[in-house]
Amino acid sequence: MRLNEIKPENCLDTMKMMDDAFVDLVVTSPPYDEMREYEGYKLEDFEKIASDLYRVVKDGGVVVWVTGDQTVKGNESGTSFRQALYFKEIGFNLFDTMIYLKPPRGAVGDNRTYWQSFEYMFVFSKGQPKTINLIKDRKNKESRKGDSGTKRLPDGSLYQHNRGGYEEYGRRTNVWEYMIGNGHSSSDKIAHQHPAIFPEKLAHDHILSWSNEGDLVYDPFLGSGTVVLMAMLNGRNYLGSEINANYCEIAKERLRRSRPSTESRTKESQTCVSKETQTHEQLRLLET
Repeated sequence: MRLNEIKPENCLDTMKMMDDAFVDLVVTSPPYDEMREYEGYKLEDFEKIASDLYRVVKDGGVVVWVTGDQTVKGNESGTSFRQALYFKEIGFNLFDTMIYLKPPRGAVGDNRTYWQSFEYMFVFSKGQPKTINLIKDRKNKESRKGDSGTKRLPDGSLYQHNRGGYEEYGRRTNVWEYMIGNGHSSSDKIAHQHPAIFPEKLAHDHILSWSNEGDLVYDPFLGSGTVVLMAMLNGRNYLGSEINANYCEIAKERLRRSRPSTESRTKESQTCVSKETQTHEQLRLLET
């Protein structure tokens, strides 16, 4: 299978063409609980999709599944939990249950509840993750160098031990907060033609956390193309599946706009761009 392409098809058709243990990382947000209109498309064959993901993901590979639940007549669907348990049932480890925190919106929840302001980011791994690059941008209260000390044991003897130090910044918590909407989720205005984009920085941070340069990142529900765009800008290979032809064109246009100007904007095959060839504008996208 050719890499660095967007496939205008059902993800099941794309995965049929993949060998076993083909993908390093999956980052995706499926259409869940029919909470948004996707021009008639909705999530179907979830169990088959999950099983195919297990087949095509490498040992040690990771699937990041961003999802939430609809509330109907005061009763949350629980779809996210059922999906998470099914992923475990077919062999994935639930490596981490993370939270995507965002400003409260009216699309979920109920007017009689507290404002709903998060979605789940389930991090599944096939065995133990082979790549863990924890982001360390949480400022510690203080930093200190490591030192040594003694501790008196119950029998009265002294135990000599070394204590680790603290850097200025430590690893994040598993609650990641992002602003959303115009000017926040994406600086590409065309991306907002899709009804439910998630922040570029969210995809960027997961790609950095669970993959290395040259790895293959796949999004089976590509939408406006955020995942493949962030994969390209971070030197990863990518594949994306999107059944909606209109969304495919949005994703392809975002990639074309972000490639170096020397490359033909009409070229169909998507080419991986390393960090060393990123333009200042591409770097700005990552920090927006």
